[in-house]
Amino acid sequence: QAQLVESGGGSVQAGGSLELSCVARGFSHCVLAWYRQTPGQERKFVVKFYTDGAIIWDESVKGRFNASRDNIKDTLWLQLNEAKTEDTATYYCAAWRGFDRLCPYIHNRWGQGTQVTVSA
Repeated sequence: QAQLVESGGGSVQAGGSLELSCVARGFSHCVLAWYRQTPGQERKFVVKFYTDGAIIWDESVKGRFNASRDNIKDTLWLQLNEAKTEDTATYYCAAWRGFDRLCPYIHNRWGQGTQVTVSA
C-alpha cells in the first residue's frame, strides 16, 4: 500500500539545522518532492526529485538546504541548514507521475505534513 509519512519537525533557532524525513513506500517510480505551506499562503515546492536523477530546488532555499532520496529505504530526506524565521511552515512530501509511466499517480499525492518552527 502506497504511503507518504513525514516526520522530524520541531523547533529550531535561527541559524540552526533540522532534518526531516518522508517515508515514501510505493512511489519508487514517481517524482518525489518537498513542499511547505504557511497558513494563509499557497503551498510552495522546496525541492523535486525526478526518477532520472534530476533535482530542482526553489530559489528561496537553494544553497542552504540539502536533500536526498534513498530508494533502498524508500525515504526522502530534507536537511534545513542556516534556518531562517521565514522557513517556519508545515512541510509536506508529495508524489506524482513524471517520465516513468509505471507511477500510477497522475495527480499529486500528499503526506500529512510536519511542522517546523524557526525562532529568532
